[in-house]
Amino acid sequence: MNGERRIPLAERMRATSFADFVGQQHIVGKNKLLYRAISTGSVGSCIFYGPPGTGKTTLAGIIAKSLNANIEKLNAVSSGVSDAKAVIERARAQKQMFGTDTYLLLDECHRWNKAQSDCVLQAVEEGSIYFIGSTTENPYTSMTRAIVSRCSIFEFKKVSEKDVEGVLKKALADKERGLGDFATQVDDDALKFLAFACNGDVRTALNSLELAVLSTKPAKDKIIHIDKETMGECLNKRPLSIDEDMYYDYLSAFCKSLRGSDSDAALYYAHRLLAAGIDPKIIARRMIAHASEDIGMADSNALLMACLAHYACEKNGAPECFLNLSHAIVYLCEAEKSNSVYKAMHLAMEDAENQREDIVPNHLKNHPSTNKDGHGQYKYPHNFGGYCNQQYMPDALKDKIYYVPSENGREKNLVRKKFAKNGFVEKKKKD
Repeated sequence: MNGERRIPLAERMRATSFADFVGQQHIVGKNKLLYRAISTGSVGSCIFYGPPGTGKTTLAGIIAKSLNANIEKLNAVSSGVSDAKAVIERARAQKQMFGTDTYLLLDECHRWNKAQSDCVLQAVEEGSIYFIGSTTENPYTSMTRAIVSRCSIFEFKKVSEKDVEGVLKKALADKERGLGDFATQVDDDALKFLAFACNGDVRTALNSLELAVLSTKPAKDKIIHIDKETMGECLNKRPLSIDEDMYYDYLSAFCKSLRGSDSDAALYYAHRLLAAGIDPKIIARRMIAHASEDIGMADSNALLMACLAHYACEKNGAPECFLNLSHAIVYLCEAEKSNSVYKAMHLAMEDAENQREDIVPNHLKNHPSTNKDGHGQYKYPHNFGGYCNQQYMPDALKDKIYYVPSENGREKNLVRKKFAKNGFVEKKKKD
């Protein structure tokens, strides 16, 4: 194998132009913001965040190349303040001598600390460099506010199975950068399984495909035959009898079992999915959603349990986290159920989107203290024992009620505690 072949397939097949780039049409689709910015050469500092293998670093490189700009690359894990300062000095020299813009492409940008981030702020503000960071973490919570406020934020989504399958077929046919020099026959169900099981991560899909091809000996016909079982071994996921339809059926059954308080069924469907190689964080994320949708205020500890299960999946990994998942599944199933939070959210969302006469009452406005027109007449609840009856809703919505406690779990106490104070109990009974 020559030196070029030693470069991972995902790196060799990395798109170098928009024509080759797949996915993220909500960002780079025609007439989308980033598409327009690139077309007019007005791309400023950006942060790309989303799951791994979705094209964040690739798109950053394509943008810089398309704008004929100077490209500087750093990785936040291995770079420091001195590296950033050196980039800025070179960028300023390039700008002064040749009028060339410089784009700093920073992988894992959430790993930069405040000192590292602050050292590029002035350069970004004055236009000496343009910053494009890529990260799998949410920048609003993982990065310093100063750098985030100076960047446009774009969220990347998982690449669709159809697009992943297209990339895999292209890699198998490409003789220059891909696996086209190998006489390979990949079963259709094996290719579909890989596109499905990689969970939208193109890098994982390509590298698993390469491993399958390189580790499989040619048969008597001198052709490398790759079936679904082989592909599952290379992806480190067991390809049990589960396809896309079955996956969504099992996931649906798991969710409905949680809602229906059947811990035995929920455990079975969860472990059936895990046995098929599903990422345990997928199950944990569904549990987080259901903890608020189906349990809510009846037992708020359910949300904590679901979040802790997700944390265990991230920190412990499989199979150690399976016990934590099972613990949380049983807790969610056995917890009292209430969808009052879910219903309240949708009622509030509907009014928030459609109500235009939503003027804030004068006594709640952020105005200087005055008694004119109700200003300055806000009653501080702690001066009244922690609660006082005053209008908080806009006039147009003052009689609206979104959150109605159920009679289950902890919520049955809230009916008396909250609504009796507001005189809403009788009204709700009539409704």
